Amino acid sequence: MTIEQQRSMKSFPKPSELTVPEGAEGWEELYPYNLAFSNSPDVDDKFWFCDSQHWPTVFKPFETIGGEFAVKCLGQYNTRHLLIPPANGIEFKIHLGYLYMSPVGVPEDQMADRVPEFERRAGHYFQNWDTLLESWYEKVQGTIREMEELEFRTLPDAVPFDDIVQGVAMDGSQELLDNYDKLISLLYRNWQYHFEFLNLGYLAYLDFFGFCKQVFPSIPDQAIAKMVQGVDMELFRPDDELKKLAIKAVEDGLQSAFGNTDDVEGTLRAVREAGGESWIAQYEAAQDPWFNFTTGNGFYGHDKYWKDHQEIPLGFIADYIRRVDEGQEIMRPVEELMAEKERVVAEYRDLLDDEAREQFDAKRGLAATAYPYVENHNFYIEHWTMGVFWRKVRELSAVFVEAGFWHDVGDLLYLNRNEVRDAIFDLVTGWAVGAPGAGPTYWPTEIERRRAIIDALSTQRPQPALNTPPEHITEPFTMMLYGITDEQVQQWLDGSDGGGEDGVITGMAASSGDVEGIARVVHSADQLGEVQEGEILVATITAPSWGPVFGKIRATVTDIGGMMSHAAIVCREYKLPAVTGTGTASTTIRTGQRIRVNGNTGRVEILED
Repeated sequence: MTIEQQRSMKSFPKPSELTVPEGAEGWEELYPYNLAFSNSPDVDDKFWFCDSQHWPTVFKPFETIGGEFAVKCLGQYNTRHLLIPPANGIEFKIHLGYLYMSPVGVPEDQMADRVPEFERRAGHYFQNWDTLLESWYEKVQGTIREMEELEFRTLPDAVPFDDIVQGVAMDGSQELLDNYDKLISLLYRNWQYHFEFLNLGYLAYLDFFGFCKQVFPSIPDQAIAKMVQGVDMELFRPDDELKKLAIKAVEDGLQSAFGNTDDVEGTLRAVREAGGESWIAQYEAAQDPWFNFTTGNGFYGHDKYWKDHQEIPLGFIADYIRRVDEGQEIMRPVEELMAEKERVVAEYRDLLDDEAREQFDAKRGLAATAYPYVENHNFYIEHWTMGVFWRKVRELSAVFVEAGFWHDVGDLLYLNRNEVRDAIFDLVTGWAVGAPGAGPTYWPTEIERRRAIIDALSTQRPQPALNTPPEHITEPFTMMLYGITDEQVQQWLDGSDGGGEDGVITGMAASSGDVEGIARVVHSADQLGEVQEGEILVATITAPSWGPVFGKIRATVTDIGGMMSHAAIVCREYKLPAVTGTGTASTTIRTGQRIRVNGNTGRVEILED
């Protein structure tokens, strides 16, 4: 029976058919009405997949802002800014706390009409890439500076007398309301900037990818990726800074100061007492901006940032110090990677005639220029921008905690962003009239009710897809970034856990190599300290800030992700085998099992139970 025939007989469940976990009844009320399947027409006629690559855990109400801004802004560039011929945006909904997506295609009879305008708009960017990108950096960092300048202060018992004399005629309530609105607006601005170049970077890569598949039908996807992928990318800078600090610590004889990096002040004091003032200077210089880096992905309020939790980078530095003392080479092999890239380019280029070689050079050159943005932007938006945003959210929440609205700064996340503004007005109204606001009575109980719902939703893994899939997955972004292919969908439809009777899990061959080792299953960044030298990392998804771990593992296997996911890119940088998009490797494989990872074929074998 063909895949098409099998698929015609099977479908994923409809949203309404999924079981609501006990204790999560009423969950829909936590999220915006427009994100509910129940308020949208024709939802059962569309194929939806869960984007657990970017949003792997249940949203608290306030956290939907990242998903809403990101996916909306992605769509506007496809649909309204660039007029990409085959693709509009992506519809998105929240169901049982998780984000589901459905790509919106352009009707076939409208594609040709969009081509001339797309070429004019995209051509402007490609012809002026360096100049426009320099302006992008200025715009994004300017927005971050504006966010950093916002203040959320407790309201005074009385306005300053100088305000009376100067006729200000306003008070701190205006500042609280205005600054909250500005914080949301500035975040929205940077998310629009986020996609100004991103889809163009993907398109340049896909254009070169398609050309290579046409002229070299048997070329591996990995070879194409190697020919365009940047080597000295900014996303690696935070990790590179830690490595430099570790090398300097060894050179300066400071190893003994790093015995207990959980004690940040004690560690830095020990460095100073050991005569490490120059090391401290280098450490402090690295923090701005490179410690605006999260162990998560930036979309959740609970994500930990190096700047706020310096025990994290200090712990990584301590591990690098150990490895340097053992004689290991910890710096990425940049020259070797560049040589390999040039070798692959020359190998395929030499197979072409003059006309095809000219096309190859032009398309590869464009992709090599544009694609590094795809990784580099991540630091400026998901890490730096979102880090400042969540820091300011905590500052605002602290004002509410002091006023008795709730007990912990993290409790604000159980309100949606419009409710936060209502709560600010409740707070300033009570302050203005001299009577208690309603918040201290209403919110503590309501937050606990919502916390129980979120906890209940979190006990259930998301359904990977909903409704009937198309006959073939053809949308290139979906395949390249998410690793959602015909084979992946079929595996989901079969109800397979990826490890049949023969103990084999399959996924995307994302980085070459073939190794055996002991599995270490990691479900969150808090478990990274458990990873041991020489183990194989198995995770739902990886994050850029996990870089220090990649230097001591043998391979990576992920549930989610395609050829250009973070795990794939970083493993190619570290010359480690990787299999991505397996679906459920992190729930099939157990820590301690011996497994074999073949990054050439996308095959993972469980060798020992």
